[in-house]
Amino acid sequence: MKSVLLSGLSVLALSGAAAAAEIGDTDTPIRLAVNEWTGQHLTTRIAGQILQQAGYDVEYVTAGYYNMYGAIGEGAIHAALEVWESNVADPYYAELEAGRVAEVGDLGLVAREGFAYPAHVADICPGLPDWRALQDCAMQFATAETIPEGRLVDYPADWGTPGADRVAALQLPFRAVPAGSEGALIAELRAATERQTPLLMVFWQPHWAAAAFDLEFVALPEGTEACYEDASVGPNPDATGDCDFPPSRIFKVAWSGFADQWPAAYEILQAYQLTTEAQEPMMGAVDVDGQDVEEVAAAYVAEHAEAIAAMIAAATE
Repeated sequence: MKSVLLSGLSVLALSGAAAAAEIGDTDTPIRLAVNEWTGQHLTTRIAGQILQQAGYDVEYVTAGYYNMYGAIGEGAIHAALEVWESNVADPYYAELEAGRVAEVGDLGLVAREGFAYPAHVADICPGLPDWRALQDCAMQFATAETIPEGRLVDYPADWGTPGADRVAALQLPFRAVPAGSEGALIAELRAATERQTPLLMVFWQPHWAAAAFDLEFVALPEGTEACYEDASVGPNPDATGDCDFPPSRIFKVAWSGFADQWPAAYEILQAYQLTTEAQEPMMGAVDVDGQDVEEVAAAYVAEHAEAIAAMIAAATE
């Protein structure tokens, strides 16, 4: 079975040349950010349970994804374990430049974001997945709230405005309407699929719903670095960002004082990895089957007990 954590040999190799770190402060809780989507809850709970096994006290702090970086920079929150590079707020870069936040390495998830729709919508808007088809069939997506423009269901407001930004840059006749939550996005998908009605939304993978609702992605102009820096790149010569999401790196960040206060915990978080193949079925277990996040995370930790023990040993012994 392919381990979704680093194997014991790989973990040991991380500390090969150096002595294991000291465990550090076990009295002060390590506060981990919990954001608004199920995958992040699982990523965080698994990491928290691993840290608890290593002897640390852990607290989970509900935090808005878009505005949590100031709290991390101040040490009020100590780490966030699923940060998407394609949708990182400016305050993150400000904290990073100031040296108050540090990256802890990639998580291991392979991600995609974009404009998405259930497969049946291709029959309603001929020409999809080509993005230019949306110019001609926007009225098919219109609602009383948006007419004469089509409706694009954007991410919740706390996640930024990637849909609205791209609609404006691409000059699409759509209005971006923020969803209330991840659950609201899923409810939109379920309703559109059951009723075979039009739906265009901003969505992402990994997510169990991508397969469950036969989700397809609009082929937007390629999301390159140049498109975001040079207005002459892309279909709109007067705007940057008139293109798809760039390929997204998913990484871990921590308060800059983390490694000094909890040296071994920092090494554990550096080594911690989670794959798309592991996360998606766990998300389905929570969102579809109604299982408890903490219990699903605990089952994962138990299944990978040997690799986790090796990870902890490499950091603490």
